[in-house]
Amino acid sequence: MSDPVEERLRAGAFLLIDKPRGPSSHQVTAWARDLLGVGAAGHAGTLDPNVSGLLWVGVGPALKLLPLVLEFPKRYVASVVLHGPAPAREVARVLAEFTGPIYQTPPVRSAVKRERRVRTVHRLELLESDGPRLLIDLTADSGTYVRTLAVDLGEALGLGGHMEELRRVATGPFREESSVPLAALADAAAARAGGDPAPLLALLHPMEEVWREFPAIVVKDGAASAIAHGAGLASGGILAIPRPFARGARVTLL
Repeated sequence: MSDPVEERLRAGAFLLIDKPRGPSSHQVTAWARDLLGVGAAGHAGTLDPNVSGLLWVGVGPALKLLPLVLEFPKRYVASVVLHGPAPAREVARVLAEFTGPIYQTPPVRSAVKRERRVRTVHRLELLESDGPRLLIDLTADSGTYVRTLAVDLGEALGLGGHMEELRRVATGPFREESSVPLAALADAAAARAGGDPAPLLALLHPMEEVWREFPAIVVKDGAASAIAHGAGLASGGILAIPRPFARGARVTLL
């Protein structure tokens, strides 16, 4: 009898893990890999050990999707502590100023080269405040350093500030409501070992949940083999374009 979990893993799948505070993203990914019994796994978008929230973990052929997932904007809820009192009007003004393209330099302890770069903050809203503490809802490009943003907000207010706590609640179309803790993955793996693959299969998302978020070109059957072997796509090989897209956009060929 075929194993549906093994078939899904061979085809490529991903997990949405609710990472707790404490372990690194690499550790959580390694635990998920071991629970699934696969040779390799990778994650998209590193969360610091003291940061919680949604962690995308791919296995098998889904590892090739990592560059696509990294293109999705990330949404966070952050607790920022100002080093002094700030009028609500000034807070609103500064949040508006930091919405849009901003310059950032990665922090000293970052794993990437410290070069100034531009990241876009798509949304930056105050959810609530309690004295110097601000609870902020923000959506920004992948690679945005929220800790650095918190410091910059404090400096713009002339007070100083720092990030107290951070949680990632979404990566592109994937929301925290769909994520599961490692304990749930362990329970599902145990159920599979006991002969019930259904719980684990339900946690393994198919690859198309990622690439269906991008515009598609439907190609003719006769052109598919040539394209798969490196040939270019000519207009004669196109069967349909379901929705328009801009020049330079990343698309999928179906």
